[in-house]
Amino acid sequence: MLPVLSETHVAVRQAARTFAREVLKDGATSRDEAERFPAELVPRLGELGFWGIRIPECYGGSGLDTLAYAVIVEELAKADGSVALTVASHNGLACGHLMRAGTEAQKGTHLPRMATGEVLGAWALTEPGSGSDAAALRTRAVRVGDAWLLNGSKTFITQGSVGGVCLVLAQTDPAAGKRGITAFMVDTSSPGYSATSHIRKLGCKSSDTVELRFDDLKVPDSCRVGALGEGYADALGCLDPGRVSIAAMALGLGEAALEVACRYASEREQFGAPIASFQAIQWKLANARTRLDAARLLTWEAASLIDQGKPARQAASMAKLFASETATAVANDAIQILGGYGYTRDFPVERIWRDARLCEIGEGTSEIQRLVIFRELGQSRAS
Repeated sequence: MLPVLSETHVAVRQAARTFAREVLKDGATSRDEAERFPAELVPRLGELGFWGIRIPECYGGSGLDTLAYAVIVEELAKADGSVALTVASHNGLACGHLMRAGTEAQKGTHLPRMATGEVLGAWALTEPGSGSDAAALRTRAVRVGDAWLLNGSKTFITQGSVGGVCLVLAQTDPAAGKRGITAFMVDTSSPGYSATSHIRKLGCKSSDTVELRFDDLKVPDSCRVGALGEGYADALGCLDPGRVSIAAMALGLGEAALEVACRYASEREQFGAPIASFQAIQWKLANARTRLDAARLLTWEAASLIDQGKPARQAASMAKLFASETATAVANDAIQILGGYGYTRDFPVERIWRDARLCEIGEGTSEIQRLVIFRELGQSRAS
């Protein structure tokens, strides 16, 4: 059964919608053009509880469920994809991994500060030579007494230079492959941790995305998150909620593009009539509405399965795959409807398209999602 929004869900959706419209929307284009991380918005998002959406209240979080997480990210993305991405990655990856595998001491130390936004979290898995083949990472952690020395590099790390903590995946037993990967919580002010360059991107330009380097970065064993060799398995466990959040981000971007296209089509006249009266335009808008609603149902279903503690890997991958490809298609059609104006920066649809395109890549490409769906399909048929 598909979930129904509770009073709590409706309330947080309204709070996110109001903030998006009144605070985020007007500055989204200027932040994008300047490629500037909006540090001034971090405390305001913290006041709303959006940095600790799924963090339990006992650690200072909002204690909300995955469906609320999806609803909030969607509303933020309608105004600014970069801010939505920042909120999604902080909650889903950094906080999510720590909640899944951290000790009570680690949770008590880090989660309260992460829940308020006092400290943002980064999550470092991807490396220059390992993208979809995430288990092929080369960053090494060598034990020296009661500590570990980390050496290596990471790329495409969100919040890598603005985050106060970074959860790093490293090889502690290279011969064991993915079963030799361990996670560590690193203070980003530690000697040996450096953001070597900011990555210039097609979209989501005001989110912080950097390359990282670790040079004999000393990490106490007390900062190891999870058991030795369990880092990769724990990382996979974080991906289902993370993929739901990217699906939700895509939904918000698609909705924003459709809103602009509908308004423009009703106002723009050609051949003596609004272009919304032309069947070619009507079909594009109808297709967009249908696909976005279908994507929302997939996203909410995946969120609901996670909240019920049921297997959600296939559902999360289907939601991300369909929602992300839908958002790109809807934004592309919006550009076409606006014609030459859609290709300019005077309208937001070109920025929306650029932001949406990331959703087909981040947290597993569309190709990887199809592999996951197929494998889950095979397992269900075999059982």
